[in-house]
Amino acid sequence: SESHTAVKSDSITVFGGTGFLGHFIARALVGRGYRVRVAARHPEQMLKGGTPIRADVRDEESTRAAIEGARAVVNAVGLYVERRGATFQSVHVEGAERIARIAQSMGAERLVHVSGIGADNDSPSPYVRARAQGEVRVREQFGAATILRPSVLFGPGDALLSSFDRLTAILPIFPLFGSGDVRLQTVYAGDVATAAVVCLERDDTLGRTFELGGPRAYTFREIVETVLRHRNRRRLLVPMPFAAWEFLATLCSVLPTPPVTHDQITLARQDNVVQEDMPSFHSLGISPRSLEDLLGHCLP
Repeated sequence: SESHTAVKSDSITVFGGTGFLGHFIARALVGRGYRVRVAARHPEQMLKGGTPIRADVRDEESTRAAIEGARAVVNAVGLYVERRGATFQSVHVEGAERIARIAQSMGAERLVHVSGIGADNDSPSPYVRARAQGEVRVREQFGAATILRPSVLFGPGDALLSSFDRLTAILPIFPLFGSGDVRLQTVYAGDVATAAVVCLERDDTLGRTFELGGPRAYTFREIVETVLRHRNRRRLLVPMPFAAWEFLATLCSVLPTPPVTHDQITLARQDNVVQEDMPSFHSLGISPRSLEDLLGHCLP
C-alpha cells in the first residue's frame, strides 16, 4: 500500500460528509487514521471520530474556513431535488468550482470530486448537465483533481433498495419505469469510499476520471425482483409508460419533497453503466462487491 505517501498531512476535509456517500468516505478515512473534518450544513449528524465544521458550498467564507489548513479535500456534496436557494447550478456547478478554486489557492495537494456516470452537457436533465459543467469547472480550477463518477449507489439506508423495500411492503402492484429494462450498474457506497481513499493516496490517480460500477448491471425490474425474493414477497410488476410518470411528476411538483420528479424520470430513461474504455475499480486495485452479496447487510 502507498498509504500516507501522497497526503503528507493527515488532515482531510470532506464536504457533504454527513450525506449518504460522504458518511462512508469520512468513515473510511477515519478508519485509515486520518484527521477528518466533516464539512456540512448540519454537521451535528456526523460520525464519531471526525471534527464537525459548519459549511455551505454556496458560501465563500464558510467554504474557505473548512478548507484552510487541510492537505486534501473531498467534494461529496449531492443535491438531487432542487429547493428554494439550493439549485443544481448553485451546488453542483458554482459550489464545485468554489471548492476547487479555494483548495487550489490554499495549497491543498489533493482534490477528489464526486460526480456521476453519464455526466453530459447535452443531457435533457438539468441535474446531469450541472454535473458535467461542475466537472469542467473543477478541472479549470484544480487541474490535478481526481473525478469519480459512481453509478447508482446502494447501501444501508440508501435511496434505492430501502425505497423498493418500503414500497413493496405496502403496494400489491409495483409500477415500473417504462418496461423496467433500463440497466443500472449499481455500486456499493463502501466501495466508492474505498476508491476515494485510494485516489487520495496514489499519485497515478492525479488528474484522472474513474467510472465506478458494481460487478454487473441489472435492469430496474431485476433489482425490484431481487428485493422481493429477499423479503419472500410476491408482487405484480406493471410496466408504466413514461408519459404517465411525467404526469405524476407534474402533480407531485407542488409538494415540498416530491416522491418523483421530472429529472428522476429523465434519468430513468437511460442506462447507467460504466463505459468500457474508462478507468474503473480494477485500475485502483479494488474488487467491487455485488448487490446480492450485500443484500442482507443493506436490508437486514
